[in-house]
Amino acid sequence: MRLTQDQQTEIEAQRAHRAPTARATVPALEALLFQAVPVLDHGFVRAIDYMGDDAAVVQAARVSYGRGTRKVSEDAGLIRYLMRHRHTTPFEMCEIKFHVKLPIFVARQWIRHRTANVNEYSARYSILDREFYIPAPEHLAAQSAVNRQGRGAVLEGQEAAEVLDMLRGDATRTYDHYAAMLNEGADGQPADPSRQGLARELARMNLTLNTYTQWYWKTDLHNLLHFLSLRADAHAQYEIRAYADAMLDMVRAWVPITCAAFEDYRMGAVTFSATMLAALKRMLAGEAVDQKGSGLSKREWTEMLVALGRDG
Repeated sequence: MRLTQDQQTEIEAQRAHRAPTARATVPALEALLFQAVPVLDHGFVRAIDYMGDDAAVVQAARVSYGRGTRKVSEDAGLIRYLMRHRHTTPFEMCEIKFHVKLPIFVARQWIRHRTANVNEYSARYSILDREFYIPAPEHLAAQSAVNRQGRGAVLEGQEAAEVLDMLRGDATRTYDHYAAMLNEGADGQPADPSRQGLARELARMNLTLNTYTQWYWKTDLHNLLHFLSLRADAHAQYEIRAYADAMLDMVRAWVPITCAAFEDYRMGAVTFSATMLAALKRMLAGEAVDQKGSGLSKREWTEMLVALGRDG
């Protein structure tokens, strides 16, 4: 990831600014505010504002006027109860805003989470940078033979080199055409005064999906945790998971008690259906249960055994 001097100067100015406040602040997150955490080859994510903390979750659950004399252990117990029993409203009292730089194809996957406020860099008004996501060799994989949404074996040797060359070549060529159609110099004047440039809103349609875009993404804590439960999961696409992992680190700094409960009851937990639970009870009672006699499909049976750490 490369930051321009202007971007770095802006970040330093934002971090240097201090304003007195009566609202709750979190020192661990304050230390991270505005800092660009590198993701992928040219991307980043940074927290730029937030509201609330672990105490705000507790306050909302109790509808109280303040912390009073309660112990931290009591707050932790309540938060863990709320998380365990999926009482989601108190977590909606906290909000956070991120600035994210990401490839367009990741953004189109990300925007499926329709529970945030989003404002994206507009290529109708501005010119996109000449920056493209090119996967590292270890993330260049073939299509999975068993999962239509997943990856299989990593490509190697000449095959991998040819794919990387095509990705770079296509992105470079289409951006060159984009720039030529715009016909705009660095000063905003026509690069070739003898012809008109194409409208920005039309020229952009030629760009590849690995071109980088940027947006501001603001959401409440409940919906952020839902996003992370899906996108920080081991089965998520690597590129969006890289962003989710960086954001999860920020959540740990922001609301450590809530995040610990989330990692216990959501990230590190499994869910059994009623039929799975019935089969498991029979197995614990000493009964020999196989897939055919369990009432489960082959896929459900395998998923249950994998969740139990047994050979599926």
